[in-house]
Amino acid sequence: MIRFHKEGYKIISITFIIAISAILLSEKFISIFWLLMTVKLIILAFVVIVLQFFRNPSRTTILNDHQIIAPVDGKVVVIEEVEEPEYFKGKRVQVSIFMSPINVHVTRYAMSGVIKYSKYHPGKYLVAWHPKASTENERTTVVIENKTVGEILYRQIAGALAKRIVNYAKVGDEVVQGTDAGFIKFGSRVDVYLPIGTKVNVKLGDKVKGGVQVIATK
Repeated sequence: MIRFHKEGYKIISITFIIAISAILLSEKFISIFWLLMTVKLIILAFVVIVLQFFRNPSRTTILNDHQIIAPVDGKVVVIEEVEEPEYFKGKRVQVSIFMSPINVHVTRYAMSGVIKYSKYHPGKYLVAWHPKASTENERTTVVIENKTVGEILYRQIAGALAKRIVNYAKVGDEVVQGTDAGFIKFGSRVDVYLPIGTKVNVKLGDKVKGGVQVIATK
């Protein structure tokens, strides 16, 4: 059975109302059969696109405090050692995952632990793969700490189409690896910042599955 994320309920309802209204109006005002069918197919395609975007497939996460899992579905576009200026103010290993509009956009906790930091930043809407997107786009920054790995930071970044980031993490919360951490509406990206020395288990260009695939181990 297909599940949909709660962040999409309102938009899905509005979409169905618009689609039904459009079909009824087209049947009333369009008498040419092939044109009527074309309009209906376009409306149906629009509904399918909205539904697939808000799908929330069930994932089984094997809990492991030594592993960091992919927080989202998408393609690995960055693996490099960088300076993280907001929280750590030091060197970290950055792994970035880009989500296209057809990917599942649920954000999941990459590891279990306690939320040490959670902050929303308003900003621009540069394309998600732009080098400055991580520091200039609308984004949220969350830090999770556990005794095995220490602290990791993940950053939800809005893209050119994404206009709303949903973040459920609150400072002091105890969270479980693989559970729902939020949602990013439309094309976007998530950066994960790992301690130096963490073994990265993915390579550039890999397509990863959120809540399931191990991207790093400590």
